[in-house]
Amino acid sequence: MNTHLLLVAIVQEQDLEPATKALQGMGASLTYLASAGGFLGRRNATLLIGLPVDKKDTALAAMHEACRQRVEYMTLPLEGSPMPMPAPVPVTVGGATVFALPVERFEQI
Repeated sequence: MNTHLLLVAIVQEQDLEPATKALQGMGASLTYLASAGGFLGRRNATLLIGLPVDKKDTALAAMHEACRQRVEYMTLPLEGSPMPMPAPVPVTVGGATVFALPVERFEQI
């Protein structure tokens, strides 16, 4: 039976500090890697979070509180316009994308 999980969470750069503080406050072991989003090219962080299976729901609740979705406006050229006039388009960004992976073996060295 698996007793540990590896959560892989992709968060926006501005949510990194609140997320790491919340997770460390509950005793989760974590590290992060700098990453970038493919769609908007914004800076992200990929968190690698090791924790016991029974703390998964607590960790997800902490991530939900720390990582907020927000609306930002991007300027895109209007299609069919004789002049490339930018039009602001609302885009929802933020939150967190989390993958939970079972851990076959866990050792703390």
